This record gives sequence, C-alpha cells and structure tokens, in this order.
Amino acid sequence: MFAPVHSPSTATALDLLGLTDPDPGAAPTSLLEIGSGSGVISVQAALANCTTLATDINRDAVENTRRNAERHGVTDRLTVLHSALFHAVDDDARFDRVFLGSNYVLAPAQFSYASMHERAYLDAGYRTHRRYVEQAVHQLTDGGSALLHFCERGDAAALAEIARECGRELRVLRRRTVLEGTDPIEHFLLEVVPVGSMRAWPVAGKAVRDVRGSPASRRPTGR
Repeated sequence: MFAPVHSPSTATALDLLGLTDPDPGAAPTSLLEIGSGSGVISVQAALANCTTLATDINRDAVENTRRNAERHGVTDRLTVLHSALFHAVDDDARFDRVFLGSNYVLAPAQFSYASMHERAYLDAGYRTHRRYVEQAVHQLTDGGSALLHFCERGDAAALAEIARECGRELRVLRRRTVLEGTDPIEHFLLEVVPVGSMRAWPVAGKAVRDVRGSPASRRPTGR
C-alpha cells in the first residue's frame, strides 16, 4: 500500500472495485482482502457494511489496518489477521469477494528480499501470484468472485501461463489508465475462474491476449 504521492495504485484499486463513494447496497456481503497494507480497501468495504477479513504478511501493516478500523468505527465487521496469503484463513471460510492488490513486478525466482517494502511490489518467480490464482477460488461462496488488481508493469504473459497451469482463466472486468509520474499506465481488474466455468467470458482468451500485449518492460516506480 503506497501513498498517492508515490503511486496511485490504492486509489485505482478502490475505483476498479467500485468502492469510491460506495453505495452500501452495491457492496458485497463479505470480502477477504489479501495484503491489506494500511487497510484503505478493507475499511472502505466495511464502511459499506461489508463483513471483511483483511490479511497481510507484514505485522506493521496488520497493526496499521487494525488502528484504521478502530479510527473509523468498523471493528465489529472488520477482522485483521497476520497471514501469508491464505495461511491463517479458515479453510471453511467463504466470501463473496476475494481480492489481491498484486505485487505485480516479476523478480527472478531466486531474488532475495531486502525489506517488506520490496515484497509489496516485487514477486520472486511469481510465486505469490501462482498461489493466489490456484487457491483463491476455494474461498468463494457460490457465485463469488476472485479478483486480482494487475498492471502493465507486470508480466501478463507469465501470469496467463500460470493461470493455464493452474487450470484457471483470467477475465478482464475493468481497466483504467492512470498517470504514474509522467507515464500513462494501464491497470486491470481481473477475475480468476476455473477453466470451463460458466462464469468465464466467451471472449476471455481475447481479453487475456489484450493484457498480454501490454508493455511489461518499464521499470517500476512502486505498486
């Protein structure tokens, strides 16, 4: 989670999720956010009367999300856990929405993280993406959606290949182009669905090719 002065990713995610000036009637009944950061998305969902579980691998982020939940008076419907992806989430828990604001910059598989900050936007070998794409659908209610915020700074071809290997398809739900510094960068809200699912778009392959064709070689300025 980054301040808007460094990256517009959080504000963009809120927009993609429809949580800017949310209509409580349009919000999901329940949300699991993986990687809550400061808790902006989870708190905003809870303010829209959505029962929310927020997780983060960074203990400081967990505490930050808890404090923001207290500050905004939503501790009755927002729970925060220290967790690496789904590790601390009950296997039987089900949510209308599961969301990951991806650390979409692909790092070499043997990359060694020097800080939690690097974990926020670098993913060594796309291991985090693989686990999310494979596991997120198992935490959904019937008719629920597993969502991923991705960006053209990421490697869309590698993500599409991971989805194929996991028996998943990627559906582009929404896209926004935003300025990061002076660069126009395209952001995507992707839905992860099992191959052959009735929820998959008839043109899902074209949508993935559209993302795959986005430039992925620009150097990151943050997530």
